[in-house]
Amino acid sequence: MEAPRIAIPEQYNAAADFVDRHVAEGRGDKPALICGDRRFTYRQVQEMANRVGNALLALGVEMEQRVLILCLDGPEWVASFWGAMKIGAVPVPVNTMMRGADYAYFLNDSRAAVLVVSDALWPEVERIRGELKFVRHIVVAGKPTHAGKPAGDLIAFEEWTAKASPDLAAAPTSKDDAAFWLYSSGSTGFPKGAVHLHHDIVYTTDLYARPTLGITERDVTFSAAKLFFAYGLGNNLTFPFRVGATAVLYPGRPLPDAMFETIHTYRPTIFFGVPTLYAAMLQIPDAEKKWDLSCLRLCVSAGEALPAELLKRWKDRFGTDILDGIGSTEVLHIFISNRQGDIKPGCSGKIVPGYEARLVDEAGVDVPEGEVGNLWIKGDSTAACYWNKHERTKQTMLGDWIVTGDKYTRDAAGYFYYCGRSDDMLKVGGIWVSPFEVESTLIGHAAVLEAAVVGVEDTDKLVKPKAYVVLKAGHSPSPALEADLKHFVKDKIAPYKYPRWIEFVPELPKTATGKIQRFKLRA
Repeated sequence: MEAPRIAIPEQYNAAADFVDRHVAEGRGDKPALICGDRRFTYRQVQEMANRVGNALLALGVEMEQRVLILCLDGPEWVASFWGAMKIGAVPVPVNTMMRGADYAYFLNDSRAAVLVVSDALWPEVERIRGELKFVRHIVVAGKPTHAGKPAGDLIAFEEWTAKASPDLAAAPTSKDDAAFWLYSSGSTGFPKGAVHLHHDIVYTTDLYARPTLGITERDVTFSAAKLFFAYGLGNNLTFPFRVGATAVLYPGRPLPDAMFETIHTYRPTIFFGVPTLYAAMLQIPDAEKKWDLSCLRLCVSAGEALPAELLKRWKDRFGTDILDGIGSTEVLHIFISNRQGDIKPGCSGKIVPGYEARLVDEAGVDVPEGEVGNLWIKGDSTAACYWNKHERTKQTMLGDWIVTGDKYTRDAAGYFYYCGRSDDMLKVGGIWVSPFEVESTLIGHAAVLEAAVVGVEDTDKLVKPKAYVVLKAGHSPSPALEADLKHFVKDKIAPYKYPRWIEFVPELPKTATGKIQRFKLRA
């Protein structure tokens, strides 16, 4: 398969292309978004985005300034993303499952001038408001309260946009201007702002979504992965908006029953999940009898490797293929994938035409066929740099190539097989987890002296965190203490990061200099 030829003009604004074009070409009355019992046409999305853009201009937001989006998936998220981008500002969507300290980091690191936040997430921001150095305005979608009373110094999203004009000309941005950032964790656990350009989303849709998924304006997409993820952003916004399709947005947690119910009710044709979710959905007895999934023509999996057994069980029960693939925040979406009619269970698939791959040793020399190597990727959707992370940019982005941090093998036919991470980072449910962060949290418990966290496969062969814990004198291992430690971690950091298993040990294996040897624990 040859890669399509992609021509993008020098002056290019992605918001105008992905939203305004559909209205200009006669798709203005076509449904763009379905959010529960609310539906929004492309014309309505255009109007909402224009109002946000004009409202941001009224606040003094200028080109290249950041607008941080901390919103649940919904029309406010979409309007804020496209509206900021249309005026040449830079939307920065962030993970809605984090804690106040994380948001303080995102806001101060990005130097965002405006924060748009859902009312349900406001309490976490309120706790750290005094630590914010650069935010000038906070816009809240919903009705937040302060100590039981309305917070009068906040801007109400609905009133803010209602006063703004629904007409807005796109800023004269270049295809190589910064369009948006996405934060990605690395081996240190500190998030890095990957700076993506206006042209990046064109490449992900035209190289992957159209040829591999066969997406057209007749499709309806539904993604369990949220819009703040690179994976979810493509799945449920840029892919459907590129071709004029319809996206089903779900603001709640992607629990198995809710996913089945949403598919049954809103009839998407493409469903995007992660292996952990597919495994959980397969645990529900008689799901195929309770819910009608006949609308699905295709399912997609990414975020972590999809075990062959899950693929087989899903196909047997629901009759739909799952296309497994690998992507990254830095490259924006999937660059190695299985294809319809060419699915190899337990394999990530072949390189997506338009991207290139190398497997190299530690010296950067290509490894022979069949040997494990570090995966490097080349493609035009790759981020320009990490914001304020010069050394990490140089280490990761080597000219045209980006170091993914993944270990792979490739066979003679060009199929890629995942072998693991090059560092100690874990992916849990498709989301990066830093062992150091979990260890640091555990050590904050009164009973814990030391802790080390590694990845362990569960019964579905999906990786979850396991903690090895050394207790302080005077404390003894017990099921009650194990439960208390899990609850302690859930309460302090994002709940999905908690250790699924805790093993109490007398000591941890270490080097002569005191570094924990996690590889011994994994073994």
